[in-house]
Amino acid sequence: MTFKKPLIGLAVVLMAATAFGDAARITTHFISADISADYPGFTGLSVDSLGAGHFSLVPLSPASANSGPWRALRHGSGVEYFRQDAPASASPCWTIRIKSKEIWLESHWSTDDPPEPLVMDLDTGVTYPTLLGLVETNGSIQFPALLHFPGQGTFQISARRGRDLSLGYAATRKDVRITFPAASSENPKRAYRLDVVDIFPKIPGVAKDARFDGFRRNWLNIFQINPQRRVLSNNAGSDTCAFCYYEYADMAMDTPSLADDVTALDMIRQTLDGIIGGTLAYGMPSYTPGHEDHPGGAADTWPSLLIAAEDYVQGSHDNAWLAANYSHLKSWADYMLATDHSGDGLTEYSISGNSGIWPNGFPKRRPANWWDTIGFGYEDAYANALAYRALLGMAELAKQDGQSDDQARYQAAADKIKAVYFDTFYDPQTGVLAGWRSADGQLHDYYFLWVNGIAIHYGLVPTDKANDIMDRLLAKMNDVGYTNFALGLPGNLIPVARKDYVHHEVRFGGGKRADGSDGFQYYENGGATACFAYFTLAALYDLGRINDGDRILFPMLDSFENGGFQGRGSNGKSKDWKKWDGTCEGYEGLLTDNYYALLAVKDREAALKTFKK
Repeated sequence: MTFKKPLIGLAVVLMAATAFGDAARITTHFISADISADYPGFTGLSVDSLGAGHFSLVPLSPASANSGPWRALRHGSGVEYFRQDAPASASPCWTIRIKSKEIWLESHWSTDDPPEPLVMDLDTGVTYPTLLGLVETNGSIQFPALLHFPGQGTFQISARRGRDLSLGYAATRKDVRITFPAASSENPKRAYRLDVVDIFPKIPGVAKDARFDGFRRNWLNIFQINPQRRVLSNNAGSDTCAFCYYEYADMAMDTPSLADDVTALDMIRQTLDGIIGGTLAYGMPSYTPGHEDHPGGAADTWPSLLIAAEDYVQGSHDNAWLAANYSHLKSWADYMLATDHSGDGLTEYSISGNSGIWPNGFPKRRPANWWDTIGFGYEDAYANALAYRALLGMAELAKQDGQSDDQARYQAAADKIKAVYFDTFYDPQTGVLAGWRSADGQLHDYYFLWVNGIAIHYGLVPTDKANDIMDRLLAKMNDVGYTNFALGLPGNLIPVARKDYVHHEVRFGGGKRADGSDGFQYYENGGATACFAYFTLAALYDLGRINDGDRILFPMLDSFENGGFQGRGSNGKSKDWKKWDGTCEGYEGLLTDNYYALLAVKDREAALKTFKK
């Protein structure tokens, strides 16, 4: 059957009620949906919040909860569902109606034909859908909520006559299940409205400039709630990592309201509340039962938690939360400061970071930070940059809570880090900052872009040195032949030697050669990714090097627009890590850290205002 596009923007308009045997595709500028003829629900769904018909249908599986057989009648842009044996007098169990920018789901109670919940089983092969909002103890999400399709768009979900309800939510790495409660004898009609919304920071010029479409479509991608853990995670079906929380919080600070009375900062608060209440996250002591992944905690875990807390308080002005939880924040800060056993002011990781201490491949114990296949240890340049920012934030929180002694102490600790940071990590042989100084006093320098970027961005590099460092890094990047910024950036520009690499499998960046060259460009050993590219971009924009930043940023934005950092390649591996020729080498499918790079658009705007007057 051929459908003509109607004046109201719908690609399907059927006025008479008709039975049908195949899925009905209904398409507007904002929504594309295949409505099932076999059960209440969809067989495919996509949303484009920008209204440009940018669709990639997400397959939906038949839901076992929706027992049949069913009789489906189509009315224009809607479908009514009755059980096959329902009496003629029965109301439809479910009705689906699609308008230009909204979907209505209605459930009607009938004693003769009682409805069951409408279940969406969304496949993660195309994108990683997630529900966002306030999480109940059983993992369900309160109304109003968001259903976000990374790289596509967002539905804001509200419930008429249903504020006492919540959306059922479950997720694995393969699928995300969302359950809409049905009408009941007590509530004979349930209606749910799914409105297409676009939520991103309103930066001047961005909304009307097509170069930033990837920014607009993907801003919310960094937020993925794991319903089993009830906290923000790598994706809805993956781990939660405490050392990532500051990334979520930094972007939550600039995220407009998600819905009535729901903000992105609320998700930061509930994640922090989970940790304070005893939830364990990767990077914390005893996360994996039976052994210590990170003895004493990863060096970037405690600063990440503190930065997230400060972001939440400053963004929400929730001083009551600060007062109730100040003692927890103080315990994290003091625990972090207590790791400085040498007394030089820098935080120290419990593992030495000496070369050659990882002889048996990937051990039960992990290195100091997020980059957990590289042998970071002892005095870690990245973790100490985070610690510096965290201590400045803690001084401000102490001030707000009336803790003047703590304020002075945390400010002094931050000043002490700054006083020794550059001299500790600067490598005169390369002219850039090394990744870590091990317990034996050796510097370990592999031209880490993000280490140098964060140090410059956080003000830990003297102004007269910062441009020289960036010159050397960009020159080195050119020398080694890395030019395809659509792939993001490599973490390091030269191979990490086997003696400093933890995982000795090539798949994850290891190898047999002493110089690490046979593992180079795989995963964290120089693999290309958007993860932590933010710091290089932010440093360039901070220094007024707008053209240098744009040369990297805009190819990345094109990739974001085209789904270049999520999903899987033809080899079955995911796009979050790639070799320099574009071969996929990742495993998560969607890794939220990639989308922290979008924050650089804000830094670019600040640079334009400062340096192009």
